[in-house]
Amino acid sequence: MSKKNRKYGHRRFYEILEEEAELHAAKNRDYTRGGDPLGNAKRVAAILSLYPGLDPSKPEIVFMIYALKQLDAFLWMSAGDYEGSVEGRGERLADISVYGKLIRIICEEQDAGK
Repeated sequence: MSKKNRKYGHRRFYEILEEEAELHAAKNRDYTRGGDPLGNAKRVAAILSLYPGLDPSKPEIVFMIYALKQLDAFLWMSAGDYEGSVEGRGERLADISVYGKLIRIICEEQDAGK
């Protein structure tokens, strides 16, 4: 969008866009380190494609996908031997740990309901 068209929108709207662009750039640097900007999503999608009967609408699967995204980020940083600028390897591992516990709770509640 050209700067001349910005005069028709709210100033704060464009400030928010700029903030989001900066966040996207920082996170993308963590997830891709100069590689494919969609690499994280493509790698996770490739792994999920190995399970053709998987139902992504189940809460435990949603959390597992979140954990897989964090695992991919951890492995990508480890392979490139760098620490993330937004979230580092430690934060990624903490997220995986939290998701694992939430998945366990969901599975226990499902088993109790049988």
